[in-house]
Amino acid sequence: MKSLSPELKAHLDSRTTTLAWCWRLTRADGVTFGFTDHDRGIAFEDTAFEPESGLTASEIRTGSDLSVDAQDAEGALTSDRISETDILAGLWDAAQVEVWRVNWADPGQRVLMRRGAIGEIRRGRTAFVAEVRSLAHILGQTVGRMFQGSCDADLGDARCRVDLDDPAFTGSGTVLEPLRDRVFRAAGLGGFAPGWFAFGTLHWDSGETAGRRVEVLSHEVVDGIATLTLLEAPARPIATGDTFTARAGCDKRIETCGAKFANSVNFRGFPHIPGQDTILRYATRDGGHEGGVL
Repeated sequence: MKSLSPELKAHLDSRTTTLAWCWRLTRADGVTFGFTDHDRGIAFEDTAFEPESGLTASEIRTGSDLSVDAQDAEGALTSDRISETDILAGLWDAAQVEVWRVNWADPGQRVLMRRGAIGEIRRGRTAFVAEVRSLAHILGQTVGRMFQGSCDADLGDARCRVDLDDPAFTGSGTVLEPLRDRVFRAAGLGGFAPGWFAFGTLHWDSGETAGRRVEVLSHEVVDGIATLTLLEAPARPIATGDTFTARAGCDKRIETCGAKFANSVNFRGFPHIPGQDTILRYATRDGGHEGGVL
């Protein structure tokens, strides 16, 4: 049930309405944008809603159960506020969204139709379609700890307590030669063992991708030259001379936690629980499920 002001209710009851859709989007980096499907700018609550952004909305679908309601916002890749590069770089992933219905002739007459987050983004050559998910999508996410053999903490967070700024876990490098869209050779990491940065992160310090952070899939070293493979290709090409900061990775096993980080005391998994091989074994007299302590 939406609560409407008397003025907006009277406007909706009139024969002629002057209504527009407004979207306020707040990205994970804290930057806020406003868009409207009206042909002129609208401003309220310290946000200027940009016209001619290419955004159009589908109908709002709302159910009485706890299923995730959704609305699509479709737009052209022509606004300098929403670029193909930013979409590919993931800057719009899980952005917070407010959808307003506004009387453009009097923006004080408005109603908040939905709060949610950007879900799936389907991108073409000249346009994109962003799914606006309702807050019910949070109910489908895992909350709390999981009973599993591997660690469920993020390396370097408050539960893990590993200091990733320690020189033993952080290295600076320079791209020597791009090999493929997400593979390159780099100098500056020759002092680290092969695989040290696998499953870690890489922050670009210069170049067209400066300021972006990506995940490292593999790390090889030959004759003091490192070859890094990223999990995903950057939105913009890697170039010779680009500089970066790499931080060590963790495969979430207790053996790695102890040998690589000397941090077994903070391991956040359950390494001694039986695995699937224990479940699949059958009872035998000389081993397996004979009823003894595992």
